[in-house]
Amino acid sequence: MLERNIAAMAAFARAHGIALRPHSKTHKSPDIARRQIAAGALGNCCAKLGEAEVMAEAGIGGLLITSPVVSAPAIERLMALLARSPDLMVTADHPDNVAALARAAAAAGRSLSVVVDIDPGMHRTGVASPEAALALARQVAAAPALRYAGVQFYCGRHQHIEAFAQRRDEITERTAYLKGIVEALTADGLKPAIVTGGGTGTHAIDAALGVFSELQVGSYVFMDHQYNVCDLRGDGRAPFEQALQIDARVVSASTPGMATIDSGLKSMATEAGAPPILSGVPDGTTFRFAGDEHARITFPDGVSGPGIDAVVTLTPPHCDPTVNLYDAYHVVKGHTLVDIWPIAGRGRSR
Repeated sequence: MLERNIAAMAAFARAHGIALRPHSKTHKSPDIARRQIAAGALGNCCAKLGEAEVMAEAGIGGLLITSPVVSAPAIERLMALLARSPDLMVTADHPDNVAALARAAAAAGRSLSVVVDIDPGMHRTGVASPEAALALARQVAAAPALRYAGVQFYCGRHQHIEAFAQRRDEITERTAYLKGIVEALTADGLKPAIVTGGGTGTHAIDAALGVFSELQVGSYVFMDHQYNVCDLRGDGRAPFEQALQIDARVVSASTPGMATIDSGLKSMATEAGAPPILSGVPDGTTFRFAGDEHARITFPDGVSGPGIDAVVTLTPPHCDPTVNLYDAYHVVKGHTLVDIWPIAGRGRSR
């Protein structure tokens, strides 16, 4: 499933003439990053400096850090990373941060590529107006030790809108805002070499609108429940498969009509609700968290469920923070374990 997902997104990008720089915040795995690059990706995005360090240590290039790196110790680490990864790019959204990056890069005798982050209305990171985007791009371009690389625009709030038409309408309006900024930058002699952003939920709309030069898709490799309920391309079909699964075990079946499995609050991200059950139970079985270590599965009246030691397979509600709870992926083809990949970026949140 993972291999087909990677191939499917790569084929989509080729067909639409758009590049991919997939987001490693989803998988945190050099093994998966290598497969994405082998399929044609430019590199990987990293949410945090620590993730980028892990990827660089594994030989992954084409890295873009999508969150600002601002503290003095972090910028010192950034310069050390730049020495190993000269094509590294980082985002910035504040003039003080740009000035600090410029000083550090000059002191290190290196050139750092900077992408101007534009707020799409989430008020999380990014410059808050077209005027601020133009001013920051000018500042980056004027710094001898910095290279103005382009702009970033990530509409995270829109990725999980289930209805395609609503998602398309809202992204179209936001992309018009982005296009206006790109046109203003171009008129000022600051045409962005890259326009990066988008995601799994909006990839088809983003490609059709034609403003992005590359997409930061991430969750398509796994497809958690949040994305699987979305009509991603407007045709009612799921273009990607649910490759990330949690195998739980029945550890208690003492009460008729129900059983306890060993996957509770510590086994998955829970802000998106309970996980759908993929297999191992009769139709109509329900799931309920029963503490940190356990969950309760309840069977329909009069129906027998799995007994002790049976496997119950779950779909993670939200893949990115679920992955961060585990040390490794067990890579399975059919019913055969073929490899174990470390989740090397686990816990690297700084």
